[in-house]
Amino acid sequence: MSIPIRPNAGFVTPLEITGMQTLHVSPPGTDENGASFGDVFKKALNDTSDLQTNAQNVISAYLRGEPVELHQVMAASEEASISLELLVEVRNKLTDAYRAMMNVS
Repeated sequence: MSIPIRPNAGFVTPLEITGMQTLHVSPPGTDENGASFGDVFKKALNDTSDLQTNAQNVISAYLRGEPVELHQVMAASEEASISLELLVEVRNKLTDAYRAMMNVS
């Protein structure tokens, strides 16, 4: 009696474990939604600006004596600060990468 040998018989692949059926690869410069890096960066700029505006509004409301808790003021301020720091670091890394590319050629 011969037993047919099948490769990987009885074994599952990593894709079967994670539930992924296919691997989708986006074109260079886009994310999985089709947005380019420029679009993602613009959204990050707008989000940071919105967080800064929100923090200013919460601080103003607190100073006017409106019912705003101090922890809300601190949280809004820190969130806006961290977002700005992240955006500045991304800008610095992009500038460094651009300079490195210019030095290559």
